[in-house]
Amino acid sequence: MLILAIETASSQAGCAIGGHEGVLASAHSGINGRHAESISPQIAFIKEQAGINYSELGAIAVDIGPGLFTGLRVGVATAISIAHALTLPVIGISSLDLLAFPARWTSRLIVSAMDARRGELFTALFRRVPGGIQRVRDTNVCTAEDLAAEIQTFDEPSLLVGDGALRYAEVFESLGRVELAEQGLAHPSARAMVQLAHARAMREEFVKPWDLEPIYLRKPDAEINWSTRNDSK
Repeated sequence: MLILAIETASSQAGCAIGGHEGVLASAHSGINGRHAESISPQIAFIKEQAGINYSELGAIAVDIGPGLFTGLRVGVATAISIAHALTLPVIGISSLDLLAFPARWTSRLIVSAMDARRGELFTALFRRVPGGIQRVRDTNVCTAEDLAAEIQTFDEPSLLVGDGALRYAEVFESLGRVELAEQGLAHPSARAMVQLAHARAMREEFVKPWDLEPIYLRKPDAEINWSTRNDSK
């Protein structure tokens, strides 16, 4: 089964096509908030590079967050539109799973830390298991200081991945037995999504396009700012 993976939850956008034979083509770019402008041309590009038609796809995978509100909305809307048009099932993948999955080779506690803006992080904790990773603490929103305190309670070697870990590196570098992953693991990967989605497709863990639910965790900035203005009157 060939899967089109769409990733727009972070400051970057990406997509990939692949299946049991691996990733056939992928594209990622740093787009500074221009998710809507970049994702459709990227999809057209990788379809051409992979030499496939839409009719050959078996499912659409998409990052459902948490992440930046506008990016999530663009990615989910694009996935739903394509799935509807082709009558295909959808697979939703967490952005924090996508950050952790490429680090599954480590025996350390894997800490996904994605920049949530406004001085906060989207985070989740994982451990390596046969065949992949397993979440050991669910997704939340917290400050870098709160995450550092939580890591210390585990008192074990830890690997931090994500742009949030790099942004607040000074908070984590003072912790013992904590390593910050390189820039290559700073953003969710559409290539990793193909691998995760294919495994779920084999287990038929699909949802209907209209049942796809993004994980926002908090209100968009514009709504929060409007609420703050009203409360101050």
